[in-house]
Amino acid sequence: MKILVADDDPLYCRLLETVLTRWGYQVMLVHDGESFLGVLQEKDPPRLAILNWLMPGMDGIEVCREVRKRKEKPYTYILLLTARSQRRDIVAGLKAEVDDYLIKPFDFGELRERLQAGSRILNLQMELVNEREELRRQATHDALTGLLNRFGVLEILEKEVVRAIREGNSFGMAISDIDNFKQVNDTYGHAIGDAVLCETGNRMRASVRSYDAVGRYGGEEFLIVMPGLDEPAALLAAERLRACIGNDPFKVAGAHIRITMSLGVATRAPGWRGTMDSVIQAADHALYRAKAAGRNRVEIASAPDSAEMTAPEPGNAVLP
Repeated sequence: MKILVADDDPLYCRLLETVLTRWGYQVMLVHDGESFLGVLQEKDPPRLAILNWLMPGMDGIEVCREVRKRKEKPYTYILLLTARSQRRDIVAGLKAEVDDYLIKPFDFGELRERLQAGSRILNLQMELVNEREELRRQATHDALTGLLNRFGVLEILEKEVVRAIREGNSFGMAISDIDNFKQVNDTYGHAIGDAVLCETGNRMRASVRSYDAVGRYGGEEFLIVMPGLDEPAALLAAERLRACIGNDPFKVAGAHIRITMSLGVATRAPGWRGTMDSVIQAADHALYRAKAAGRNRVEIASAPDSAEMTAPEPGNAVLP
């Protein structure tokens, strides 16, 4: 574990460096509070620190207060070193949110145990953070394909709609559907059908930009969010998605299965102030037209027209 040591006494710093290195720590030395804060701003900073109270410029208490203001940064466990032993000094240190307090002169054995206690706390915190992120991933991702689930992709779509309206930018989105997917399940079984869904997700993910979002919208439907794309660019991106599915057969469990996909695309032009639901409605109507026109194709609809679109005439069922 990396450890950051801040002390204005060079000899004391060297002594701590020698001992801490012997204990297996990777030691970083600084001699003032500003440098201490600077190291914590770097990529992958030490999460364990020894901070002397008295230093030139910002003292240890001021430094600790500044560190605790930065809530977005990884937590830094701070052990404060000082010759001050009055109760009011200890209280002042704790109010500044130091994690532990060691009075000089101190026993190195005690220092080692206090640092090990800090390491255990940091490891426990990391486990909790990882568990929290895993729960969030499970809540926003589809268990089968690993793509965003309906909730996760709609959350991103809503943010992009709001941002596009606020900044006056264009963006595109698409709803896609695997053509005749029921026949795949009926012919090859649901296990093969699941493998087709997974491979579809993999191909789509590889075909879009890193900051586009692909989610399983439901069943064999997928929703793609494409920030910053106007109508021609969104249409080109959708055609690329259609081709990545239909150009090469799927090789699943020894079978070569020809899969095609239909897509409905909607875009938001600058100046339009519609809603997420109207964008989805536009793409959904475009998808219906792609299915009705023979499948394995892309249809595009402008989002401003979504409010004027009507449901299919009675008796004209939506194609699967």
